[in-house]
Amino acid sequence: MVHKILFWSGFGVAVRLWQLGIEMRPFFVKEGLWAYPVFAGFGASFGYWLTGVERRQMQVLADRRDRLLEKRKRRAEREAAEAGGNGNKAEEGGILASTS
Repeated sequence: MVHKILFWSGFGVAVRLWQLGIEMRPFFVKEGLWAYPVFAGFGASFGYWLTGVERRQMQVLADRRDRLLEKRKRRAEREAAEAGGNGNKAEEGGILASTS
């Protein structure tokens, strides 16, 4: 989590450098140094928000996976029970046909 926040913080600083490059202004002017922490802060807050979004999405996916696995398990049990019941009748029919 921390590495993602640091990445987005660095991305905020890179955006500030890009902005100054487009404007063709000097990167490090004493009066303009206050903007770097502001951009880094916005980037870090975006990274923190994005980490929360990712955590919630992973939780939704895990819940859905668990529901699907449970559904498959119930279906397999039901099909096994049906095959077991039908298999006995088929075997009885085979036995009766071979003895007649």
